Amino acid sequence: MKETKEQIVQKDRDSYIPVFARYDIVLDHGDGMYVYDTDGRKYIDYLGGIAVNVLGHNHPALVKAVAEQAGRMIHCSNLYYTQAQADAAGKLVKRSGLGKVFFGNSGAEANEGAIKLARKYAWRKDPEKIQIIVANHSFHGRTLATLTATGQPKYHEGFGPLPAGFEYVDFGDYDAIEARMSDKTCAVMLETIQGEGGVHVPPADYYRKIRALCDRYDACLILDEIQCGMGRTGHFFAYEQFGIKPDIVTLAKGLAGGVPIGAFIASDKVAAAFQAGDHGSTFGGNPLACAAANVVLDTVSRPEFLAQVARVGAYLRQKLESLQQQYPSLITEVRGAGLMLGMQLTKPGRDIVNACLEQGAIINCTAGDVLRFVPPLIAEEKDVDELIAIMEKVLPAFA
Repeated sequence: MKETKEQIVQKDRDSYIPVFARYDIVLDHGDGMYVYDTDGRKYIDYLGGIAVNVLGHNHPALVKAVAEQAGRMIHCSNLYYTQAQADAAGKLVKRSGLGKVFFGNSGAEANEGAIKLARKYAWRKDPEKIQIIVANHSFHGRTLATLTATGQPKYHEGFGPLPAGFEYVDFGDYDAIEARMSDKTCAVMLETIQGEGGVHVPPADYYRKIRALCDRYDACLILDEIQCGMGRTGHFFAYEQFGIKPDIVTLAKGLAGGVPIGAFIASDKVAAAFQAGDHGSTFGGNPLACAAANVVLDTVSRPEFLAQVARVGAYLRQKLESLQQQYPSLITEVRGAGLMLGMQLTKPGRDIVNACLEQGAIINCTAGDVLRFVPPLIAEEKDVDELIAIMEKVLPAFA
C-alpha cells in the first residue's frame, strides 16, 4: 500500500539520522528534466541531484543498461575482471590522456584515494614530503582526510584530531600557493571550479602557473572534478579549458548518471606508486555501476552533446544576467561555466529556493547566499525559459 507524504516524512524523521535539512516534499519519480512528488506535482529540475543526473531522469539507454546488467550480474569481487569495468576504465583513460583509473563508490572515496596515491608517490622520494595545499571555501568530501582538505572550518568542528599536513590558501591566489611550496610539498589539491563554496572560477592563467610550480617541486596536481567534470562546463573535463593536464583527476556525481560511483585517474608515473594491496574497494567499479557509467561516458563524450551544454549554458547565463540587471539590489554577480552557474545574492537564498519550489522549480542555495544551477545536461533553451518564467514570478518579493 502506497503511503502518504505525511506518513513517509514521519517514518523518516523517526528512523533517519537528521543530517539533511530536507524540503517538505517527497519525490516519487522523474522523466527527463522533471521530477514528480507523491502528490502528483511536477517540478522542473535545475539541481539534477546536485549535478548527478546528467542524462536527466528515466533516460531510456541508461535504464536499459542498468536493467540488463542487473539481470546478468550486479556485483562480483574485484579479484576478477569484468567487461563493464574494463570498458569504463579504458574510456576514461583515453578521454583524459592519463594512465590508470581506480573506481570507488563516491566523490569522497575518489578524493581519499587521490590523497593516498599522492602521499605514497611522494613518500617513495621523501617520507617527510607530506604537505598538501588546498583552498579555502573548497569541498572535497566527508571522510576525515577529505573534510580536512575541505577549506571550511564548519565541517571540521567536533571531528578532531584531523589528519596533519594540510595548508589552506585562498582560491585563485597563485602567489599564496607559490609562497607555501617547497620540496616537502606532496600535492596541490583544488576543485577546478569550486562548487559548494559558491561556484568560483579562477583566473585564466591560474592552472597553467600552478602546473609549472608542481613540476618544479615534483608535487602532484590533483584536480577535483566531482561536480564540475563529466561535461558540466561544456568540456568533458573542466581543466581542458585551462590548457593543462593534472597528475590526478577525480570524478563521481555525474559519472554514472545517478548510480553510485567514484573514480580517480592518474598519470602512469604517479599511478605506479600503488601496488597490489595499497588500495581497494569491495563495491567500487561493480558491473552495475560501470554499465551505467559506460552509457554516460558514450553520451557525454559526443562533441554535439558537449556543444549543446555550452550553448544552453550560455543561454542560461544570459537570462540570469538579465535578472541581475532587473534586480541589482538583490543579485550582484552571475558566474560559472556551462551548466554550472551561481547567482550571488545580497541576502540568504533559502527562502527564494522555497518560493521557487512552490512554483514548480527545484534550484539550490549554496554558501548561504548563492543560488546554484546544475541541471541535467540534457537541458534545452525551452527548459531555461520555463525556469526563468518561474524566477520572474518569485524574485520581485525579495528585491
